[in-house]
Amino acid sequence: MKRKTLLIASLLLLVLSSYAAKVDTLLVKSPSMNKDIKVIVVTPDIAMERNAIACPVVYLLHGFGGNEKNWIQVKPNLPEIADEKGIIFVCPDGSKSWYWDSPINKDCRYETFVSSELIDYIDGHYNTIANRKGRAITGLSMGGHGALWNAIRHKDVFGAAGSTSGGVDIRPFPQNWEMSKQLGEMAANKKRWDDYTVINQLDKIENGDLALIIDCGEADFFLEVNKDLHKRLLGRKIDHDFITRPGGHTGEYWNNSIDYQILFFSKFFMK
Repeated sequence: MKRKTLLIASLLLLVLSSYAAKVDTLLVKSPSMNKDIKVIVVTPDIAMERNAIACPVVYLLHGFGGNEKNWIQVKPNLPEIADEKGIIFVCPDGSKSWYWDSPINKDCRYETFVSSELIDYIDGHYNTIANRKGRAITGLSMGGHGALWNAIRHKDVFGAAGSTSGGVDIRPFPQNWEMSKQLGEMAANKKRWDDYTVINQLDKIENGDLALIIDCGEADFFLEVNKDLHKRLLGRKIDHDFITRPGGHTGEYWNNSIDYQILFFSKFFMK
């Protein structure tokens, strides 16, 4: 009897393992940078079955010093969430780019990569809802800036966007995170720094153009710039979710905050 029970349990585990999200590690060619970019894609089972269902996609951008593995490390159960929600998660390596097309470094074209080249690749190789109604983008820290930067400037590509602990105004931090390598020193390039910060991009969107969710920890060094972004969005009468909660600039905070953002995006996709 015991042997039979173990056999049934083993068969059950085998069946369950065959119905699980797939985690792919890819090299995606960037023609604009003439190099391959590492990307992790988490695909739910329903997008891979014989009668597969087209799924929405959430693009997750990492922070400064991170890489394509960051979000799997922060949220190890991302594959289970992919299956539960029926969402494809795409995590590209953004290097230390801040997800800009650098005006001074021709080898840094991460806005083009994220908002065009990567989109084309994912839609061409995965069973996606291949329009803005099925696409969202978010990220942590540098990735929060990158997500809003790309979504606001490419609202025809993304329908929803978020930022968690995002560096949404770079100007208070001119000596930090190698931003000067992409923009030049702030002291000599003030207009460029004004032009390349998310908080000054809001004139490109009107209310309803994007579903937006922004959050930041109360102990985070980016808290004040996030509060300022919230006030400016209110001033422009642009609807958005804005959340602050206890926590700092930490993996523990992001592990929690991304749950709320995924719920927000799930509701957007169901509309």
